Amino acid sequence: MLEIIHIPVLNDNYIYLIHDPASGETAAVDPALAQPVLDVLHEKGWRLKYILNTHHHGDHVGGNLELKEKTGCTIIAGHFDKDRIPGIDIGVNEGDRISLGRHVADVIFTPGHTRSHVVYHFADDDALFCGDTLFVMGCGRLFEGTAEQMWHSLQKLKALPASTRIYCAHEYTQANGRFALSVEPDNRQLAQRMDEVNRLRAKHLPTVPSTLAQELATNPFFREDSPMLQKTINMTGEAPVRVFAETRKLKDRF
Repeated sequence: MLEIIHIPVLNDNYIYLIHDPASGETAAVDPALAQPVLDVLHEKGWRLKYILNTHHHGDHVGGNLELKEKTGCTIIAGHFDKDRIPGIDIGVNEGDRISLGRHVADVIFTPGHTRSHVVYHFADDDALFCGDTLFVMGCGRLFEGTAEQMWHSLQKLKALPASTRIYCAHEYTQANGRFALSVEPDNRQLAQRMDEVNRLRAKHLPTVPSTLAQELATNPFFREDSPMLQKTINMTGEAPVRVFAETRKLKDRF
């Protein structure tokens, strides 16, 4: 299995280091800063082969150029962000595949948060690196895309195996969970999950990763078909994409 290390940086970002013990190959996902990555690489004795960027925001690409200069790594990001990703070497799109040793990641195009967002799914390792498209009990704000685009992007992720581990780029879970409870107040699985989240955060521990199974049960942006949610937001019987759009608007004002 891949070895995956969280590196918490800034206020609430996570950088991930992904390491294949067999080949020795290592990738960094969305390095906001270079030095914390360099520190872990030095501690582990690893050499960085790739940077995998999900989108162009500064808190995801801020360390690109320094890491490239100091390690000689190759930077991979969405093809449509090629003019906005510092140091990009390879542009990828839906259906492309990336190899880290014998481990293969499928690229999934997920516009919505930005117009060119991509995520990386290591199917055999049950690991999804989803940037700011999907959060634990949340989803990204619609900075450049539409609600319909984001809804379609999330449908792709909902179709992945329930055992998939969700490695998102921010520790937003407590705030997301409070909103989720406001629109599904009688969701017992959600209440139990929030108890667990609060215990973890009280110890300054990450709530990431969750699993797709947990998200299907607790994430309001995956639950547009929930009668409870539809009733709470006065959208009973509406089309799923309209329920999603209203839920996103409510979260923006929460």
